[in-house]
Amino acid sequence: MKNVVTRFAPSPTGRLHLGHAYSALLAHDHARAHDGIMLLRIEDIDPGRARSAHIDGIIEDLLWLGIEPDGEIAYQSERLALYAEALGRLKGLGLVYPCFCTRAGIAAEIAASVSAPHGPDGLVYPGTCRRLSVEERERRLRDEPHAWRLDVGKALEFPGESRGALSWHDSTAGEIIAHPERFGDVVLARKDAPTSYHLAVTVDDAAQGVTDVIRGTDLFASTDIHRLLQALLGLPTPHYHHHPLLTDGEGRRLAKRNGAPAIADLRGAGANPEELAANLRAGILPAGYSVAGA
Repeated sequence: MKNVVTRFAPSPTGRLHLGHAYSALLAHDHARAHDGIMLLRIEDIDPGRARSAHIDGIIEDLLWLGIEPDGEIAYQSERLALYAEALGRLKGLGLVYPCFCTRAGIAAEIAASVSAPHGPDGLVYPGTCRRLSVEERERRLRDEPHAWRLDVGKALEFPGESRGALSWHDSTAGEIIAHPERFGDVVLARKDAPTSYHLAVTVDDAAQGVTDVIRGTDLFASTDIHRLLQALLGLPTPHYHHHPLLTDGEGRRLAKRNGAPAIADLRGAGANPEELAANLRAGILPAGYSVAGA
């Protein structure tokens, strides 16, 4: 039987909060229960928000909770060649195209549309740059900032596994038929970064031999895109375990932007790490917080 490999992959845009701790503990415990390993991957590809000080804080918080990752820490900022190679393969297959649109321009086109389609992440990109001629693309590539988008419709027609019904398995929901077309033509490389979450996480999980992906249900639908990329790039499909999210007293999922309590703040207030970890494993949260759906 293949050894189990899990990973915890936070973005260093702030300190870890209770939701992060919950997910990290689940990934750690799943690996230990199967005599496997848990990797730590720092997703530091956001040049505007990633901070080295937050990386130190992430490691400090994990160790305080009794979570010691295995092996060397991986940094996405040091893995750009892997993402470029994967993007290059998709370019060679004719499955991506440059996008010169601004957010304002996309919003204006959607606003002018009679019926703007919605996907799991909100409004779907209308495919403006997909319709450009080859000549116009080549001309604009020389002078204009651009992202790279996956032509999902063309990708789903590509010969191979992606042509048929794509599926993946979740430990709770069971077998899931993927419908990546719901997302429209997703960005695979941003204007300000040489990759995107979808491409980087798919490439990294395969390159690091991750067998079990443990993450929150907020990323459940995104797995459809990851499954399509796995098929196109010939990558293995891990087992997925999407856990409920932790919420505050108003039912909002814990997030940095919502002021979720940081692990560092709890430590500063005198919290006992062993007790906190045990309570999180048991679904027992501080007053005012709960597990979604519980």
